[in-house]
Amino acid sequence: MKKKKNRKIAFEHEHVDASPVKSFFVHMLTRDIELEFAIFDLLDNCIDGILRSRIRNIAKKKPYHGFKAEINFKKDSFSIADNCGGIPWALHNYAFRMGRPKKHPEDTRGMVGVYGIGMKRAIFKMGKHCLISTQNGNQCYEVEITPKWISDEEKWSIPVRAAGKKMEEDGTTIVIGELHDGIRKRFSENPELLKSELNRMIARYYAFIIEKGFEVVINGDTVKPRPTRLIFQKTEKGKKPAIQPYIFKTKTADGVEIFLAVGFIRRIPSQDEIENEQEETKYSSLDAGWTVICNDRAVLYCDRSELTGWGEARVPRYHTQFIAISGIVEFKANDASKLPMTTTKRGIDASSILYLQIKNKMREGMRIFTDYTNKWKGKAAESKKQIECGKPYLFKDIKRETESLKFIKLTRSVPKGYQYKPTLPYPKQLMPNRRRISFVRHADDVKIVAEFLLGDVNADASEVGERCFDTILKEAKQ
Repeated sequence: MKKKKNRKIAFEHEHVDASPVKSFFVHMLTRDIELEFAIFDLLDNCIDGILRSRIRNIAKKKPYHGFKAEINFKKDSFSIADNCGGIPWALHNYAFRMGRPKKHPEDTRGMVGVYGIGMKRAIFKMGKHCLISTQNGNQCYEVEITPKWISDEEKWSIPVRAAGKKMEEDGTTIVIGELHDGIRKRFSENPELLKSELNRMIARYYAFIIEKGFEVVINGDTVKPRPTRLIFQKTEKGKKPAIQPYIFKTKTADGVEIFLAVGFIRRIPSQDEIENEQEETKYSSLDAGWTVICNDRAVLYCDRSELTGWGEARVPRYHTQFIAISGIVEFKANDASKLPMTTTKRGIDASSILYLQIKNKMREGMRIFTDYTNKWKGKAAESKKQIECGKPYLFKDIKRETESLKFIKLTRSVPKGYQYKPTLPYPKQLMPNRRRISFVRHADDVKIVAEFLLGDVNADASEVGERCFDTILKEAKQ
């Protein structure tokens, strides 16, 4: 049997080609982000511009007052224009690169850009042609991305030129044309629906920034924020239990500041109100669950899944009976790479050790309020009186009010920190000779009986049931 001879390869070069392929960045990176979140990336750049230019007054209650971003879309184009400081010429080699080089200027506190792909990914998500005009002081220039540049796999540098005219204020304007078919379809088929959805999402995800003065305009209409408010009842020392949120706060060794608060956002609805839950009503599940904020921007809004601890470690799965429970976790860091968010900046890195540690505190706080809800089940009228003694506070106001609370220093937990556990009011246990009565009837029928017995068509269903029983009992005893 003949032995096979080893065939030698004639190496013509000393290296193999491992250079990036432009089409990967242009097409593949856009597949894991929705249109709305791509627009959010551009909004994040506006806010980072304010922080980078250091022109806001951080001492004011509304440090972003006077800054705005105007979003406009129509069937064949998209644009976003801001007055947020522009892109300094010293940063142009970093701002327009695909990814972030190892040696890059130090980030300003509060920014969320980490990977250097947000603006480019948003542009490629929408279209094939883009003109970026920016002004920072006397530096005023334009960068144009064309279909020819996108299709050229060899050329990576993008032409830059002096801007044709000076802007009224320092800022950046991005205009995207030659839209992809799917984007053009969304912009043209039902623009009012898309505008409404964008408005709703921005009102929630950017509520904290807008509350601080930042203005967002969509096709001419200003977005009004929809922030989360938690019920807080002030009490004097030694007084009876009250409705207050559970609080945990800490600062990690590498500089991440964390403030967590969970509690009630409104009174617990009756079973009848839960069963008639409708979107955008005050008893909608849209406002329940956990919101996670990284450097003032919500990366997760009112989540009710295992990602935020529901259905884990003795916390029940989310159900509409917990519709009044909401929580906020705020992470702040100078270095945005320390924050537990995904590359899209609209999701949580579930494998983050820091987030897993904080998640334990989130579940601990939730158990207090799900337990309260279970104990008061069927007693909505009594619970209503308890909760309405408190006042709904914005997150920033909750942080201020809790400064007067007595925190417990946790030295053995991971991470270490300070915790406040509220003492909530609980109902007296039912006596052995007492029984609970519960039943369900059509809402229209309940209103008829409510008006007949109580003279109030909007009376709570539990009050109507009690009056029915008391009326019949009185007759039965005669």
